[in-house]
Amino acid sequence: MTDKLNPGVARDIGRRIRALREASGVSLSRLAQVSDVSRRMLTQIELGQANPSIGTVDKVAAALGTTFPGLLGVVDHAPPSGVEIWSTPDDSWAYLLRAVETRDLSVELWRLRLVGEETHRVTPSAGAPDSLIHVLEGRVRITGDDDRAADVAEGHTGTLAAGEEHRLAALTPVAAFLRVVMVPRAHP
Repeated sequence: MTDKLNPGVARDIGRRIRALREASGVSLSRLAQVSDVSRRMLTQIELGQANPSIGTVDKVAAALGTTFPGLLGVVDHAPPSGVEIWSTPDDSWAYLLRAVETRDLSVELWRLRLVGEETHRVTPSAGAPDSLIHVLEGRVRITGDDDRAADVAEGHTGTLAAGEEHRLAALTPVAAFLRVVMVPRAHP
C-alpha cells in the first residue's frame, strides 16, 4: 500500500502546520476539533514523529485555510520534476507536479507509478468533483467502494467517482499515469 508520505515530506509538512497554527493563534485542541484529527496525532505530525496519510494532511490543511500543495509550497513554485510525496522499495512512487489554486478550488496534477502487486488508495474529499487518471504506460485497474472495477489502457483516461474510496492497481508489470485532482477549499 502506498498511502504514507516520505519521511522528509512528513517532517516539512509538520513544521509548516505548526508554524501556520501558531501564527493564527489556534490551539492544538481547537485544530483537532476543527480538522477531526486527534490532538495526539496533530502533536506527532508537528514534531515529525508521525507519517500521516495525504487524506489526514488534507483535513488539517483545510482547517488551517490552506491545501496540501499550499503546505508543500508547490503552488506556483513547484520544481520542474515535482515533489516526491511517497515511494516504495519496489520503485512505485507519486510526485505532486504542480498545483494551482483559486479562492474555491485547488487543482493538483500528480504523476504516479505502480509496480507489480502494489496498489494506491484514493480517499474521497468532501464536496470534490470526480477526478481523472490518464495512463501513460501499461494498464491500470480502478476499483471502487462496491468492488466495481474499470480498466484503463495506455493512452486512455478514466474517472474516479467523487465521494467514494478507490484502489488503483497495475494490470501490467509497471503502470504510470497522471492524476488530476480538484479539492474544494474551505472558507473560515
